[in-house]
Amino acid sequence: MDQQETAWFDKLLLQNKPGGSPGGHAEETEVVMNINSVELIYFSPTRTTKKIVEAIARGIHADGIRHHDLTYPSASVKQPHSCGCDLAIIGAPVYAGRLPETMISRFKPVKGHATPAVIVVVYGNRACEDALLELQDLVSGAGFIPVAAAAFIGEHSYATKEFPIAAGRPDLEDIQKAGAFGAMVREKVSKIIDSGHILPPRPPGNFPYKEARILSGVSPFVDENLCTGCMVCIPACPTSALREDDPPTIDKDLCIRCSACIKSCPDGAITMNDPGIRQIAAFLFKTCPDRKEPEIYMETEPLLP
Repeated sequence: MDQQETAWFDKLLLQNKPGGSPGGHAEETEVVMNINSVELIYFSPTRTTKKIVEAIARGIHADGIRHHDLTYPSASVKQPHSCGCDLAIIGAPVYAGRLPETMISRFKPVKGHATPAVIVVVYGNRACEDALLELQDLVSGAGFIPVAAAAFIGEHSYATKEFPIAAGRPDLEDIQKAGAFGAMVREKVSKIIDSGHILPPRPPGNFPYKEARILSGVSPFVDENLCTGCMVCIPACPTSALREDDPPTIDKDLCIRCSACIKSCPDGAITMNDPGIRQIAAFLFKTCPDRKEPEIYMETEPLLP
């Protein structure tokens, strides 16, 4: 994000804060166009990506918002899904610098029709690496036209009380910045309508993409002494890896280590106690202590004098 876009981003963030005008009075951000429909398409096991795409949509001030959630097993049914909206916001988490294979598989039936799209990845305060470029290539191949891209930060899947990696994110500041980004998108789309010229984003990343080094044969542990049998974890799992036993058991071959079951358990009965994953969490906590901020990638005409 260059200095000009940073200034515009900060200006919009100020306008979106209550009482955030320079004079201390709330200003209304002018709606420069009317987007009749926005579709949110996302894979979000721990709901961090969902929070970000929803906040972006609020910043766009769309008249109507539809959700196409790719997270749960029902989305694995290969039914064609035609996106007939004015704008799509497509989001995914980053797993080891790449898109989750489950998300890619479930996205394949989704088709755009030269539909403008905002692409968003959410990573755990380390790096998004090739994931944003991979998402741009994926949606472009499905008939969407990327007009803006962004990388936001969410609490890492391996975060624990001992190793709080990006704990609690996206937080209020992240949500406000996502809304301000949505306002920037609205501004850009209005310029596209006026000029008919689309400047695609240029997200970071390399092709061929980096090798996805995902641990296999590892899953969370269910402590039968703490489990109350509420089964909240069962529908939270995006791959149906949990079975309704007493206590629930986890199929290591189906588990993608997203930690949705861990974060959904009201009793703290599910933990990721694998030594390899604990080692990774400790390493990330030590080497990525500084708060990273969202980054946007959007080619624009000058917006400020």
